[in-house]
Amino acid sequence: MNQALLYVAAGLTGVWGISHLFATKGVVRDFGGISTDNRRVITMEWIVEGVALITIAALVAVVTAIDYATRVATGAFAVAIGALIVLSIVSLFTGSRIRFLPYRLCPIIFTASAVLIGLGAWL
Repeated sequence: MNQALLYVAAGLTGVWGISHLFATKGVVRDFGGISTDNRRVITMEWIVEGVALITIAALVAVVTAIDYATRVATGAFAVAIGALIVLSIVSLFTGSRIRFLPYRLCPIIFTASAVLIGLGAWL
């Protein structure tokens, strides 16, 4: 196992999650004149994705710090990889079709993080 790769994956995922939280207000504003309900839904989606990414990052970092070589750790890494792959697929078919670069980066960052976790856990 390679702890450094696990920490890099956690860092990448966490930073991207935090960036979602900081960008939420601007993203919602860029939608222009939409209804209050639509503004709330977009706000909720961005916050939820940011929190999900931060949670995945925290899970990987904490498991790595406590005992990354156990069967429980292997299970936690598999769950994190699965969640990142699902988010990557959703982003690939939605956000990556938008011209705004950060949307296009989501599937790349999610997949890279999943690969790093896999390499770190099973290399």
